[in-house]
Amino acid sequence: MVAIDQTIQAQDAQETLLGLRRSIDNIDAALIYMLAERFRHTQAVGELKARHDMPPADPAREAQQVARLRELAVTARLDPDFAEKFLAFIIKEVIRHHEAIARKSGASGPV
Repeated sequence: MVAIDQTIQAQDAQETLLGLRRSIDNIDAALIYMLAERFRHTQAVGELKARHDMPPADPAREAQQVARLRELAVTARLDPDFAEKFLAFIIKEVIRHHEAIARKSGASGPV
């Protein structure tokens, strides 16, 4: 009887694990699509900046975003240091894209 109960518990645990992993996979897919959408918009920002000879980076905006996302992370019960590192990675990539757009367009603004 104990072996049967343990088998049932193991099967339940396996089913629970599979369900959790499916949810994680769905969340990962949503994150990828959201990041793609975000980068489409930041691409448009980069093109606008290049057309108007604006610098690729905006340190004041970046500082505001870091503060805002740290607050959101606290509210969401996510480690704010992790959220800041994640945002810093994204910002670095966005700036790299903006610099490439500026070089391609021949913009003469500061980099």
